[in-house]
Amino acid sequence: MNINSTRDLGALIRSHRKKRNWTQKDLAEQVGVRTLWISQFERGKTTAQIGLVIRTLKALGLTVSAGNSRPTAALKKATVDLDSLVQPQPDAILFARDPLL
Repeated sequence: MNINSTRDLGALIRSHRKKRNWTQKDLAEQVGVRTLWISQFERGKTTAQIGLVIRTLKALGLTVSAGNSRPTAALKKATVDLDSLVQPQPDAILFARDPLL
């Protein structure tokens, strides 16, 4: 899944939360935020503390990597291009990896 907007990132979070059969409350407890924050994030909230975003990804078993290489075939299913959500770096590619895939 390519991430081109905050809505795409929110959809990824929602999808992985539902795969785990977690409610927004369950995820909020894992991350240490209010349920409202998870709800807003999943709907494409345009501002969020990067630390909370990383904690949310980690709680769902997702990781973020940066580098100039392309993901392997196994990683392509859960590839997340976050360049459009952060200050773009011309040679950097960011990936999220779901270890369950």
